[in-house]
Amino acid sequence: MKYLSTRGEAANKRFCDILLEGLAPDGGLYLPETYPRVDAPTLARWRDIYHRSPQGYADLAFEILSLYIDDIPAEDLRAICRKTYTAEVFGTGEIVPLRHVEDGLWLEALSNGPTLAFKDMAMQLLGNLFEYELARRNGGRGEQLNILGATSGDTGSAAEYAMRGKKGVNVFMTSPHGRMSPFQQAQMFSLQDPNIHNLAIQGVFDDCQDIVKAVSNDLDFKRKYKIGTVNSINWARLLAQVVYYFAGYFQATELTTPTLPAARGSLPPEGADSPWGGPAANPNLPQVSFTVPSGNFGNVCAGHVARMMGLPIAKLVVATNENDVLDEFFRTGVYRVRGSADTHETSSPSMDISKASNFERFIFDLLGRDGAKTRALFGEQLNQSGAFDLSADPAFPAAKTNYGFVSGKSTHADRLRTIRDSWEQHGLMIDPHTADGVKVARQYREVGQPMIVLETALPIKFADTLVEALGREPERPAKYAGIEQLPKRVTVLGKDVRAVKDYIVRHVG
Repeated sequence: MKYLSTRGEAANKRFCDILLEGLAPDGGLYLPETYPRVDAPTLARWRDIYHRSPQGYADLAFEILSLYIDDIPAEDLRAICRKTYTAEVFGTGEIVPLRHVEDGLWLEALSNGPTLAFKDMAMQLLGNLFEYELARRNGGRGEQLNILGATSGDTGSAAEYAMRGKKGVNVFMTSPHGRMSPFQQAQMFSLQDPNIHNLAIQGVFDDCQDIVKAVSNDLDFKRKYKIGTVNSINWARLLAQVVYYFAGYFQATELTTPTLPAARGSLPPEGADSPWGGPAANPNLPQVSFTVPSGNFGNVCAGHVARMMGLPIAKLVVATNENDVLDEFFRTGVYRVRGSADTHETSSPSMDISKASNFERFIFDLLGRDGAKTRALFGEQLNQSGAFDLSADPAFPAAKTNYGFVSGKSTHADRLRTIRDSWEQHGLMIDPHTADGVKVARQYREVGQPMIVLETALPIKFADTLVEALGREPERPAKYAGIEQLPKRVTVLGKDVRAVKDYIVRHVG
């Protein structure tokens, strides 16, 4: 499998070449040259593996990842997957159990990992892949990697818990100063491991993300100081997230297949898909839809990849909070980035994002993989005017008709109402981001077709909002008792690329 850049560079690189790299040299994001297609017999075989293998999720992950990773020996890759996805790490052998909420609506639990958020699903794998690949480089003598990341809340803690103590890895994690929940801050800042560095940036998440991209685009600095990334611009992380779409599908259709019609939904007819792979495969199998709370478009982009592989997904529903740049695009065709002053501070803070990094991957596919056009939009037009408009482009309607994307928005009042309703009617306590997903999912349910909402985090991470909605504190895992009172290790910096670079130079080994 070879990889290319969304901005047109035919990189001709294999998986391990891009694993440690982040952005492509031309500023684009890596994608495979083609999406592997999965037919109905393969889906049936994978369903059997998931349900019957002693480590079903791990072995499903191996099957999917091995289609994209051909430069790690198969047995090594299988061992990495089995080391990652265990009941000891994720609290249950099912790893991502599905819970029925109400008629036609399901919740896929993705928050059973060490930091209680869905980011663990990919980050735990990434930590093991990094350690494996670094150890075998330089003739087996090993190499050093300095990870630079940005977080609006959950990526940071997931990355730090996955990388703490890992040989050959330092983590430099930027976050918006004062804009995460107290629990999220405590999870990160209480870590005392010498290879973990927390940098609180005086700005919003988009400022942190801009710093990461600026450092990644400085190729000389990147090479000299061996800078890598764990943000969802890293293809390996997004690839890991593809797995739980298949797992969710197998669970939902295992339970509902006898009554499900073989509906075509929004899939195009056979033969209408693109030459690099597309969503026309398996149109006669039962379909499901997914609703994904989204700010940076990474989680739902993994669903797009799964659908391009042929997973029978009818709709991919993008749920935003008041920072609704993605909802605006899917409704109007206009992608308009907001500045720091116009980025709202909300009660679902991990989605307080107005510049969705992974969105470029989908637009590249939407535009027929036209690297020059993608580069003009993201590398030039966004920088000049802060927006682009595809409403008149013939490709724009395909976002819904061929790719299944629709969207909706949730506000503070909506999420309080949804949290209260879920608790009172179903005894289900959900976090504010998941509440955004449930609210929007209800708009798009169809009879006879499961709608799966991807859970994002456990409620304890956002206790203040749960108290406001329910008048009570959510349950706290015993290991996190008193975490907010632990000593903190964090450095506050201005939103200055140079200051972050200087910090890295002073602290690399």
